[in-house]
Amino acid sequence: MLQPLFYLQVILALFTLALVVTWIRIGRPAGDEDRGWPRPAHLGVGFVTNFFDTLGIGSFAPTTAMYRLFKLVPDERIPGTLNVGHALATILQAFIYTRLIEVEFRTLATLIAASVIGAWLGAGIVAQWPRRRIQIGMGAALLVAALLFTLTNLGVVAGGGEAIGLTGSKLALAAAGNFGLGALMTLGIGLYGPSLIMISLLGMDPRVAFPIMMGSCAFLMVVAGIRFLKAGAYRQRPALGLAIGGLPAVLIAAFIVKSLSLTTIRWLVVVVVLYTAVTMLRSAARRA
Repeated sequence: MLQPLFYLQVILALFTLALVVTWIRIGRPAGDEDRGWPRPAHLGVGFVTNFFDTLGIGSFAPTTAMYRLFKLVPDERIPGTLNVGHALATILQAFIYTRLIEVEFRTLATLIAASVIGAWLGAGIVAQWPRRRIQIGMGAALLVAALLFTLTNLGVVAGGGEAIGLTGSKLALAAAGNFGLGALMTLGIGLYGPSLIMISLLGMDPRVAFPIMMGSCAFLMVVAGIRFLKAGAYRQRPALGLAIGGLPAVLIAAFIVKSLSLTTIRWLVVVVVLYTAVTMLRSAARRA
């Protein structure tokens, strides 16, 4: 008899096909004159960020920092480019981690569904925002991301328990949290840090954050990505760079490297993300 996880992965495969078909059909958005295949810088950002994302660092905050540092994507197109471009690598992570780490299926499916609904609503709003509002929203989101990295490094995050599933009020609370995190993903704040804290505080094994986070992000990024694609709120070449550079990075990190000491890297990310948040908020202030 086929397991429920198999059907979930079949649905994810269909979601992936829908994203790819939509992306091919729409192609380069109107007003994007940056033609051709991704440049080495685009591919490098995709490889580096997805490599460390697979190991638990997260990809949205570092990618945003690199985009601003190297002036690869306008601020108002960063959220859409992140959700469209990182989707395929995140889907691959979801297929890997939902098989490698056991989590109770009802908990996994409930949290994924909640995050997808949040992302659908969030993407529809963010895709229509003007540049200044995007800068303010992303600047605030990056400050939150820096705080979460700091809490993780300082060991403030609770140790968690041994449970691999939730029931009753705890499951409802986790679903509400994932709904909010799904909406925030469309603004560029990653789901891993908040998800790890929430799961730990609810008494679950912190390791199940990986399949929950990867599964949630995979589904919600397809849903959000399609909305950003239809709205033309992304940049084609950088998004392709994330997708093409990210897929081999995921395989190398998951099956060859498997684990690294990431504390030093997280502190570096904190510094870079804080700098990016401040510069983005200053840009928004100058437009006031």
